[in-house]
Amino acid sequence: MRRHVVITGTLWLILTFLGELWVLGTEFNPPGYAREARTIDGAFQTLMVMGIPVFAFVIAVLAYSILRFRTRGDPTEDGPPIRGNVILTASWLAVTSALAVLVIINPGLTGMAELRHEQPADLVVKVEGGRWYWRVQYPQYNVDTRKELVLPVDKRVRFEVTATDVVHSFWVPAFRVKIDAVPGLVTTTHATPNRLGSFEQDDGVRLQCAELCGVGHNLMRTPVRVVTQAEFDAWVAQQRASR
Repeated sequence: MRRHVVITGTLWLILTFLGELWVLGTEFNPPGYAREARTIDGAFQTLMVMGIPVFAFVIAVLAYSILRFRTRGDPTEDGPPIRGNVILTASWLAVTSALAVLVIINPGLTGMAELRHEQPADLVVKVEGGRWYWRVQYPQYNVDTRKELVLPVDKRVRFEVTATDVVHSFWVPAFRVKIDAVPGLVTTTHATPNRLGSFEQDDGVRLQCAELCGVGHNLMRTPVRVVTQAEFDAWVAQQRASR
């Protein structure tokens, strides 16, 4: 029994080490264009790092059991009874419970607190979803458009989101923020773009509906541009002049 534990434990440590190297050396997420993306990507990586030892333990025990205790041909009788190990069971329960509590605290509560940090918005953008379009309004500048979403870099933006017909979902992949657009209800989310870019350069810089809303769901994709303040002011002036 001791030999089996040592071999399985060694295999578990090797798999955990290799798994952590892979997680820490791999970029799973596309480029982020907002401060909030760092928080969300960090939470994803933390969960991956914490999950590798648990996954590696299951794989190590399963692989060793298959290789060491397999039978050849059809079995002629039942195997010997296996009795539980109270210490092992209690240890597994304690470790997994501790991990669950840790995940709830960090990145759960701490991450949500960071994302929902009450801070005045530099810009308010009203977004209305309908079948099958996005209407974008800038009440501070009296601008209304369906062609694109343009935002100044390094400015905190509050999105006030609603819908006219069915439930849609406001989602900018590059910002990592998403919230439902519900008819008769205004939902809010925030993003602080911190990197210049556009849909032409990166297809993740787009406003996308993430809720299946009908046959034209795939049409609800609006280009996003993150520009300098001077470019944003020039765009606003152009929009107002073209009305």
